[in-house]
Amino acid sequence: MSTNKKLLSGNEAIALGAYHAGLKVAAAYPGTPSTEILENLAEFRDIYAEWSTNEKVAMEVAVGSSYAGARTLVSMKHVGLNVAADPFMAVAITGINGGLVVISADDPGAMSSQNEQDNRHFARLAKIPMLEPADSQEAYDMVMAAFDISEQFDTPVLLRTTTRVSHSKTVVDTNDNVRKQAEEKTFKHNFRKYIMLPANARGRRPLVEERIKKLAGYSETSAFNHINMGSRELGIITAGMAYQYVKEVFPEASILKLGFSYPMPEGLIRDFASRVKKLFVIEELDPFIEEYVKSLGIEVTGKQFIPIIGELTPDVIEKAGRAMGLLSEIPGLKPDYQIPKLPGRFPLLCPGCPHSGLFYTLGNIGQRSTIPGKKQREPKLIITGDIGCYTLGALSPLNAIDTCGCMGASIGNAIGMQKAGVGEKLVAIIGDSTFLHSGITGLIDAVYNKATFTLVILDNRTTAMTGHQDHPGTGKTAQGEDTYAVNLEEIVRACGVTDLKLVNAWDVKAIKEALKSSLESDALSVIISRGPCAVAVRRGINPSKVDINKCTSCGLCLSIGCSAIQKEGDKMVIDGSLCAGDNCRLCERICPVKAIYPDKQGLAGGSNE
Repeated sequence: MSTNKKLLSGNEAIALGAYHAGLKVAAAYPGTPSTEILENLAEFRDIYAEWSTNEKVAMEVAVGSSYAGARTLVSMKHVGLNVAADPFMAVAITGINGGLVVISADDPGAMSSQNEQDNRHFARLAKIPMLEPADSQEAYDMVMAAFDISEQFDTPVLLRTTTRVSHSKTVVDTNDNVRKQAEEKTFKHNFRKYIMLPANARGRRPLVEERIKKLAGYSETSAFNHINMGSRELGIITAGMAYQYVKEVFPEASILKLGFSYPMPEGLIRDFASRVKKLFVIEELDPFIEEYVKSLGIEVTGKQFIPIIGELTPDVIEKAGRAMGLLSEIPGLKPDYQIPKLPGRFPLLCPGCPHSGLFYTLGNIGQRSTIPGKKQREPKLIITGDIGCYTLGALSPLNAIDTCGCMGASIGNAIGMQKAGVGEKLVAIIGDSTFLHSGITGLIDAVYNKATFTLVILDNRTTAMTGHQDHPGTGKTAQGEDTYAVNLEEIVRACGVTDLKLVNAWDVKAIKEALKSSLESDALSVIISRGPCAVAVRRGINPSKVDINKCTSCGLCLSIGCSAIQKEGDKMVIDGSLCAGDNCRLCERICPVKAIYPDKQGLAGGSNE
């Protein structure tokens, strides 16, 4: 067979492998590091791919598709599986019809997440098989195999990736695979299998235990688990991206790589342990493998030296190897690694961000924002935040968010604080995509339970943080088709809110009036601040400039947190290449001496004069 080699990221490889495996339906909610899987699948016009409103809905769509006999994939980041846990656990009991593969993209180091939970535990909790790729080739091969395993054992299959596997590119040999014609199946009425009344659930439980035993046997012979024997002085058990680092740092060691990592192959582990003098487990985050090996009565070392927090790197593993005394004992091991240090960048909202005006105004009203060199005042407002790029509003100089836990939590947090009797006024902040994801139920709760606070929906008509994916409010599907755009105002009113205001995101005067009116009210109020994401608009058209003869260096323009505005000497200047120009003008509106004006001379003009 001829070969067809492609340079693919792990996410691209998963998408292509699923397509070649005969995928028919794919559902997801965008979340780094998983987003590109659905984006790539949406390019195939002979399958159905959707951005669901949240991960729970995505899982339910996937389960329904699987029940109907279609090979189905559902993908999400690790915290998304928390949202989807209810239907995920349910389908683990019912089993499937068409192959069902669940992608959990974990984020060790919390690169773009509120935590770094280890979702390998979900496989053990649900008693379903789990595969873990270490590179793009394995991502491609494993997702294809996962559909077969799913159908052979009547089970959903969890494929767990991590950030490095998801985004790193390696060569993938697709062996000229063509799209597989999956077995045609239809929904079969089966009262005992699909209807989880307590009696039926109890009847399915022994089948799940029998299934996990069969899968343990299958794991023993899986090609995704393999031993590379080297020096018998040192044996290392590892999985996922950690395997690549182990090979670099300990090239002479014997390695047991687990790819079919749950249920784990007891016999293979015992055999490997018997062939080496010292045994170690190197894995990211929790001691998932280590605890299992210890449960077999095998002496092993792991988290005593390997960090339980953060992403593993060759440098981290090398330092742990020295702490364990391995690098000095085993000949041929590599010397210290030097990881290049990249220059840091303070996180800020993008120049021209439509949320800047709202945060700036909140800062003024609530004594939140700071001007460099001036003492910060005691805040007058409590502002509950949510998940999105607007969470950067929590940072100086805006200082406009007090809490941020999980998707949709800002509304519930505000309800709880108000009912607990806090004295300060409350404002909850949520983005349009997040509101549709899990904010609607919170708003209904607020109306039903007579909560009194101000909710601001930041509507930039996209899912900005993960790369501008469409959602039900944009009027476009994941595959680019025109569709009905859900109207946020109608939803808010349908929830029972009577005090609703719509403002232009760059009209600070209108924002200030809306906020003051809402904060003075004793009723629940909602403000929708609307303006397109700054990344989606053309930049550098008539950029703002500073008239240095008028500028008094008061620093007020710096309080909006725009990275295009900088201080040089005792005057302010604006980088025209960064300025959003006609798509913003926020700094011009707030300058007290009118020293900032639009440069009408063309694109990206000078920064000051």
